[in-house]
Amino acid sequence: MRSRTVASAAIAGLVAVALAACGGTTESGGAGDANAPTTALQTKAGGAGGDVGVFTWWAAGSEKQGLDALVKLFREKYPNNKFVNLAVAGGAGSNAKAKLASDLQNNQPPDSFQGHAGAELLDYIDKGQIEPVNDVINALGGDKVFPKDLLDRLTVDGNIYSVPSNIHRANVVWANVEVLKKAGINEVPKDLKAWMADMDKVKASGVDTPLSVAGTWTQVQLFENVLIADLGADGYSGLFDGKTAWDSDGVKTAVADYKKLLGYANTASDGDDWPVATDLVINGKAAYNVMGDWAVAQFNDKGKKQDQDWTWFPTPGTDGVFDFLADSFTLPKGAKNPGGAKDWLMLVGSAEGQKAFNLAKGSIPARTDIPASDFPPYQQAAMKSFKDDTIVSSIAHGAAVSLAWNADISTAISKFYVSKDEAQLVTDLVAAAKKNQA
Repeated sequence: MRSRTVASAAIAGLVAVALAACGGTTESGGAGDANAPTTALQTKAGGAGGDVGVFTWWAAGSEKQGLDALVKLFREKYPNNKFVNLAVAGGAGSNAKAKLASDLQNNQPPDSFQGHAGAELLDYIDKGQIEPVNDVINALGGDKVFPKDLLDRLTVDGNIYSVPSNIHRANVVWANVEVLKKAGINEVPKDLKAWMADMDKVKASGVDTPLSVAGTWTQVQLFENVLIADLGADGYSGLFDGKTAWDSDGVKTAVADYKKLLGYANTASDGDDWPVATDLVINGKAAYNVMGDWAVAQFNDKGKKQDQDWTWFPTPGTDGVFDFLADSFTLPKGAKNPGGAKDWLMLVGSAEGQKAFNLAKGSIPARTDIPASDFPPYQQAAMKSFKDDTIVSSIAHGAAVSLAWNADISTAISKFYVSKDEAQLVTDLVAAAKKNQA
């Protein structure tokens, strides 16, 4: 199928992404279809008017804070429009995607919806459920303000179908400084084996659950981190274009390491969202949590200070790799207020919008014309990593695999969480790849 061919090409392009510094500009052009108009998008002063229904899964925590920052700016910049919050709770969109699929199938689309940039959007494109937004990208400045390699990965058959609002990193360990100090840990572990040895020290110091996890999608994210650590960037990326077999020795090693890591973790239910796991670190009930950098805002919200209360490092074994995902917004086919939707997309993609949003959410701007000095230390480090490191795509967050493939991997991981049957997990992963990759 075309969609799978496009997905493989997009994923391969991730391995060598480099973020070039760009000066600020409001010129159009340089993105999407070469024949697309390069004139600036014409927008009505004050906005198109009417309700603008925006669907996200940012209903709580730092994610809601980021959305709130965008909504505040939207009301200031487009006073003729009325923002309608259609958020559905559930980290990584676990609940929201099912609701969205139903609404789109029943021809009741929102005016815009959040999706993960990359392979995840192919499902909507193939079904004809979202429209190209080349004109919006061009009006925002095209590849003069967005990394060209990022835009290339948003492009399908010459068209761009979403406006990226940020870039997140998914291979980050968040740690409680006091818990590590009590356990006598003062160095960052270089690999998974050393990390697990540190977890033994944490347990010996009196902390029963060194590693915190939450529901299934957080477990998928942890597993993808282990795959990256054990396979390396190229081997991991090869899982999605067929160059690495899902029953290879490297994957089997990763499954065994993942099982060992779960032995250090708390017991979680599928309904537990990511803040539950992050709060265990904040409260000193766990030493470590592997989470995307939206966790930064959770620490900030609880009044915790970097280096004093919490620290971070790339998941052991993945140093020099940036596990990529990006939130982006779409223009659904049949939207009731497409003009209002484009006002929202223009705000999301603007320098002012991206700065406000990412300062609140803990991610980094997709635009390259926003100074790193405007951001706290963690985000400055993430900007440098995205520029310098090897980029790979997140499974859990839709950059590497389609919605259907993600669902099959999630089912396999959920089943493994109960059974701990390594051979069965490998079998399930092979079956998921065969079903979705052919």
